Amino acid sequence: MNQTLIIVPTYNERENLPRMAQKLLSLPAGVDVLVVDDNSPDGTGKIADELAAQHPQIHVLHRAEKNGLGRAYIAGFKWALEKKYEFIFEMDCDFSHDPDEIAAFLKAAENADLVLGSRYSGGIRVINWPLGRLMLSRCAGKYVALVTGMPFTDPTGGYKCFRRRALQSFNFDDIRSIGYGFQIELTHKLWRQGFKIVEVPIIFTDRAEGTSKMSGHIVGEAFWMVWKLWLQNGLRRSPRKNLNI
Repeated sequence: MNQTLIIVPTYNERENLPRMAQKLLSLPAGVDVLVVDDNSPDGTGKIADELAAQHPQIHVLHRAEKNGLGRAYIAGFKWALEKKYEFIFEMDCDFSHDPDEIAAFLKAAENADLVLGSRYSGGIRVINWPLGRLMLSRCAGKYVALVTGMPFTDPTGGYKCFRRRALQSFNFDDIRSIGYGFQIELTHKLWRQGFKIVEVPIIFTDRAEGTSKMSGHIVGEAFWMVWKLWLQNGLRRSPRKNLNI
């Protein structure tokens, strides 16, 4: 077993999953892969099982229904902790997240508890997004920073690497958000406890296959989530304490 696990949530990703699995298994840094499939009607789950039968580094969790990205990742996190992985990634299956950047994450994670892949650190690194989607993302990041005080350029991004000790600090039953709110919530909970969080620049390319899971509900959830986090932090815009981890 490798020390690093890449959690790949899937829903109707049959075009992307075989290519993504092949790419991840070919990386110089040895990784294991956990596919968390939400009962995809296009047969993605069956493809995942076939890949797992061929490659011992690939594992599959089948969920009965699609009930949010956050729930899929929480299922993956619990599995990763049970199996005692040290470095646990969130990563999209659609190649918007470049697998070749995993090495940079792992390097940064040697001295951090959470590594955030940033599309906006030192400039905008987004390819093939319409202007409206880009502006929504940029404004969301500034909104999160304004309300919560978190000093990160891309708090809604979904390309992340957690150290085991960071995930162990969560009570997953208390996490209710599922979309962008989920990404913001996890980062804020670690930040306000004093865990060390760093950003690494990434290039984000819009998906070439399949369809986006973006919805108005996901945007609305994130809008209100930041105020809940601010209240949870005692109306503070800075960490409550320093854990000196």
